[in-house]
Amino acid sequence: MTDQAEEHKDLMEQPADEAAEAPEEAVAEAGDDIEALKAKADENWDRYLRTAAELENVRKRATRDVEHARKFALEQFARELLTVVDSFEMGLAAADTADAASLLEGSEATMKQLQHTLERFQVVQVSPEGEPFDPELHEAISMQPSPDMEPGSVLAVVQKGYTLNGRLLRPARVVVSTEAD
Repeated sequence: MTDQAEEHKDLMEQPADEAAEAPEEAVAEAGDDIEALKAKADENWDRYLRTAAELENVRKRATRDVEHARKFALEQFARELLTVVDSFEMGLAAADTADAASLLEGSEATMKQLQHTLERFQVVQVSPEGEPFDPELHEAISMQPSPDMEPGSVLAVVQKGYTLNGRLLRPARVVVSTEAD
């Protein structure tokens, strides 16, 4: 006899009360298992909802931080420039009573203050006079023959250029030397 046949035979020989008890226990155990699985599913759903809410809060916070950074990125730079503005205003106020030498001296001091502020914020001046022409940093506005300069060198700077943290803000506008005739 096979195992299934023997099992079937055993079930048939059991009294009716015992045979009815086995399925009831199985149903009770299955019900307990279902309840445990439902509890686990509810717990996982709750975790999911909390994680989704936390992710949404992180997104909102990051967006708010980026907006704040964009809005106030120049705050310190602007605050430093206010001292330069104050110097210009004092110079203009004194223009009526001051002589040309003191006005020139004040203007030079204000210019140094402005240059110092720019340097503090990594705004570097590009003044390439005498250097080889570099199209990455310079804009040639004309060419002029020169017996003193090597061809392709910057003969004169018409407008200084500037970089910010190594990135070009404005190219230097220059006159480039060519071979003398």
